[in-house]
Amino acid sequence: MVWTSLFGGTDRWPPFRTSPHLSPHGGHAVHTLKILAAAGVLAAALAVPAANAAPAPAPAAVPAHAVTGYWQNFNNGATVQTLAEVQDDYDIIAVAFADATGTPGQVDFTLDSAGLGGYTDAQFRADVAAKQAAGKSVVISIGGEKGTVAVNDDASAKAFADSVSGLIDEYGFDGVDIDPENGLNSTYMTQALKSIAGQAGDGFVLTMAPQTIDMQSTSNEYFKTALAVKDILTVVNMQYYNSGSMLGCDGQVYSQGSVDFLTALACIQLEGGLDPSQVGIGVPASPSAAGGGYVDPSVVNNALDCLTKGTGCGTFKPSKTYPDLRGAMTWSTNWDAAAGSAWSKAVGPHVHGL
Repeated sequence: MVWTSLFGGTDRWPPFRTSPHLSPHGGHAVHTLKILAAAGVLAAALAVPAANAAPAPAPAAVPAHAVTGYWQNFNNGATVQTLAEVQDDYDIIAVAFADATGTPGQVDFTLDSAGLGGYTDAQFRADVAAKQAAGKSVVISIGGEKGTVAVNDDASAKAFADSVSGLIDEYGFDGVDIDPENGLNSTYMTQALKSIAGQAGDGFVLTMAPQTIDMQSTSNEYFKTALAVKDILTVVNMQYYNSGSMLGCDGQVYSQGSVDFLTALACIQLEGGLDPSQVGIGVPASPSAAGGGYVDPSVVNNALDCLTKGTGCGTFKPSKTYPDLRGAMTWSTNWDAAAGSAWSKAVGPHVHGL
């Protein structure tokens, strides 16, 4: 199905300024070997026999109805948090952001320890593991001010895949969030994401956060990418803010900041090829978190009910319901905390109760 685009304002996330970065500290695995002597013959034995080694814990499955939140690796006026302080209602935590390097397609990540009040790399790594032990998924987000990554040929696709996979291995991330600000090439981004998923194995989490204009038509490169990676895609949390007016799936124009904007635009994705379980509603956590498009958490909950149950709708009412809708996302956990966690306290339980 092809949808007609209406070009309104297309600003992305609010402008960010990051603080100077400090280099992360690496770690080295230590292996021990015991040398035993018996009957004049030296025999090697592992310090921990394989049969008795504790199995690695399986990654937690993303809940059927999940809440995604972006955690800021910088201080832009919102509440500074450690990862451990992220509110418990968030099921997927996207670490924002990985930075582009001088190599096309390549990204890296450096914890902004100075900007985060001395939060250390060791503490961050421990907090990633603790969140996962609590059943949460932690992914590295590609995007933001320094994340303008161009993946448009075989070499840059490989560089992207290898560097993201390296970060997943180094920090123990569960996957990656795709949030570029400078467009996508669906052919090579798909190639890169398939490679990352193949290297990550079971439990890989792939999220996306396109702007509204990116998902108006299935012919758009972003939408094409989402459909091409549908077999490994966890959720697309489109940003229903900083947008301006857009077309809904009924061909009518809707303005941001309303329940109709959320439901009529979600309908495009739901009817354009994504599974309901791969669609989420992305909104700002507070008026300070975006330049426009903020809605009260009650409006988010009404939109969720409209799409999943057919209740709470505004003027637009979908022709059918989508009970398996994944949930909601917010920018950001920090702005949520700055507003007393009002967003997660309201939307979190509602999503989990769908």
